[in-house]
Amino acid sequence: MSVNGLTSNALYGSNVGRVTQAIAKASNRTGVDFNYLMGQAQVESAMNPTARARTSSATGLYQFIDQSWLAIVHDHGSKYGMDWASNAIEQTSSGRYVVSDPMLRQQILDLRNHPETASIMAAELATDNRAYLESRIGRKAEPVDLYLAHFLGAGGAAKFLTSMQQAPNAPAASLFPAAARANASVFYDKQGNARSLADIRATFERKLNAGTQAAGGSAGQPDMPDPTQTVMPADYVRIAQERLALNQTLSEQQPYPEFAARAETARLAYLMLATLGR
Repeated sequence: MSVNGLTSNALYGSNVGRVTQAIAKASNRTGVDFNYLMGQAQVESAMNPTARARTSSATGLYQFIDQSWLAIVHDHGSKYGMDWASNAIEQTSSGRYVVSDPMLRQQILDLRNHPETASIMAAELATDNRAYLESRIGRKAEPVDLYLAHFLGAGGAAKFLTSMQQAPNAPAASLFPAAARANASVFYDKQGNARSLADIRATFERKLNAGTQAAGGSAGQPDMPDPTQTVMPADYVRIAQERLALNQTLSEQQPYPEFAARAETARLAYLMLATLGR
């Protein structure tokens, strides 16, 4: 989960301000540190909301893989007017998140490329991870700990940090063999020697701090627009409901009414989400 191994368009110049505003709004709404979210976005995607990993399904500003994205939207999407998405996502007995309609599933996954949605979901994930970690490690979670949770999952990060407290120089690869196989450069140095838990955490901290500096996060959080001058998500929810009611009335005149209603839901959801962070 880093900028390495990504395919991306050229960094989109004039839209960088939109990304920064999206991250700032997510920070304001959730209380997650602005500099942390900026640094994480820089490390993960070089602040490019359309970045894609070459070796996994990781996509967007925060490089969410498919399952992680479906999980966070399932848990938190309804807070931000995305009931249409969260209600469509189901968790199977094996813990996997699924959407029965393939078209709707893709529409939900495509929201990873929307900076406002990606930022608020990344902030919600950081909030969840922080609560879990602090219940396990007995101290306040630092930004690097949240990044470890993004990298290893909350359970993996808790295991990493509690193990480091007991044996900071222990080789991390022996505790996380699957992660080490997938991320050799993180767990081994250029000579092939296993890195210690403490070394990996320190490396991640340096990387995150450098990302914050590169993204301009240390310059301070930008001013937020006046919310009284902004169209709010609830307005689009109301409009969506009215439009869907109209679709229902006209359905007999349309050859594919179910498809039309679904497309209208997705289109209006994008409009609604476009207001977040502006």
